[in-house]
Amino acid sequence: MPSQTVEALVEGGKASAAPPLGPALGPLGINIGQVIADINKKTALFSGMQVPIRVTVDTATKAFAISIGTPPASALIKKEAGIEKGSGNPLMDKVADIRIEQVIKVAKMKEGQLLGKGLQSRIKEIIGTCNSMGILVEGKPAAEVIGMINKGAFADEISKEKTELTAEDLKELEAERKKLAEEIEKRKGEFLANAKAIIESMAGKARGEIKAKLVEAGIPAKIIEELLPAATAAAPGESGKAGAQQQPAATKKEEKK
Repeated sequence: MPSQTVEALVEGGKASAAPPLGPALGPLGINIGQVIADINKKTALFSGMQVPIRVTVDTATKAFAISIGTPPASALIKKEAGIEKGSGNPLMDKVADIRIEQVIKVAKMKEGQLLGKGLQSRIKEIIGTCNSMGILVEGKPAAEVIGMINKGAFADEISKEKTELTAEDLKELEAERKKLAEEIEKRKGEFLANAKAIIESMAGKARGEIKAKLVEAGIPAKIIEELLPAATAAAPGESGKAGAQQQPAATKKEEKK
């Protein structure tokens, strides 16, 4: 059967008959109001986000089908968590905490793209993604929360598909996010101080030996790479000594002349 397709980018839950949708759908002879209503129903959970939609119309019967594109689960989780990026060291540094309602919301938004057959399975998939991003759920690591769900925790929220948070919930999550950020900075400061002390105590040693000691002390790789090259370069006032060590052959040649 012949069909025509209209694609557009709309704000979640706020599509209208205004351009670009209205003018594109008008010539197809379908009920524009019904199409808009269906789009808004399907995109309601994407409030505040631009969502790609596709309307395919059977030109003979005027029947239509709507498909909704969704951002990656990680992008949706970041929006819910109020962060720009996940943790660079998710095992150690936790960058945010979200509630089970927010996990349910993302699982519903990604329903067609997840492997789980039921909502509970899809929720556990999203929790796994949170884990890889350094994001806690209900203040706990992913494995612990998944274990709780397996034992019946959050059954009411899941069965009722709760997705809304109160203003108080959001305020608490914001405070928790700030607290986690402060903990990360404090921990980073401790690592930096420890790394610098080790490097200073091993002055003159081979870079590989110093690096091995830093790794043994549990210093994150990122900090090692940031500090080690600069720390092993000649210290102020020692550049002349370093230069002399680097050019012994040239000095000997000049002496022979």
